Amino acid sequence: MPKTRAPYPSEFRQRMVELVRGGRTPEELSREFEPSAQSIRNWVLQSDGIQEGGRPEALTSAEREELQRLRRENRKLQEEREILAKAAAWFARETGSIPSRSSDS
Repeated sequence: MPKTRAPYPSEFRQRMVELVRGGRTPEELSREFEPSAQSIRNWVLQSDGIQEGGRPEALTSAEREELQRLRRENRKLQEEREILAKAAAWFARETGSIPSRSSDS
């Protein structure tokens, strides 16, 4: 069973972010403190997305959740629209308002 540990306190993560912004590398901090270099890089990216003027491509977790929800909703609406278009075409052929497709033409 893998070892898990409690999440690092937000003050600790913020201090790591400040040290990176101050010129220290995540690898250097990783050797000195416990978290991995990738964890520290992730904290910096998350912090950039939360602060004003941060990286525009970085999303907060709430924005990421909203984006996922909107994408699901968009897929569902596209499927529904496709079904309605097919149903409308079928009904139009059944009522004779448009000629049916034939292989004779």
